[in-house]
Amino acid sequence: QVQLVESGGGLVQAGGSLRLSCAASGGAFSSYARGWFRQAPGKEREFVSVISSSGSNTYYVDSVKGRFTISRDNAKNTVYLQMNSLKPEDTAVYYCNAQNNAEGMAYWGQGTQVTVSS
Repeated sequence: QVQLVESGGGLVQAGGSLRLSCAASGGAFSSYARGWFRQAPGKEREFVSVISSSGSNTYYVDSVKGRFTISRDNAKNTVYLQMNSLKPEDTAVYYCNAQNNAEGMAYWGQGTQVTVSS
């Protein structure tokens, strides 16, 4: 059974940092793109960042560019999101994603809460 488990969320003051992790199990994910999405209260889930299967390509939503860094460790089936200079508007539930468009497969984690106080 495939599972994606996020960790590392919490409460932090504005300007602080958090590092999210998402460990995948139950399959081989080195060929999957891995991403992070977030959903704030009353809002739609939005894309945050994605990293290609090899790790050579990364993309970010404009609002987090220069502050967030995505990385992956394929040996551990884990993707990370380093979040620096956090702002109150970054407050949301953060979800990790594993996606393989060629195989038509996508998996989601259960989410981890990130709260940034002003």
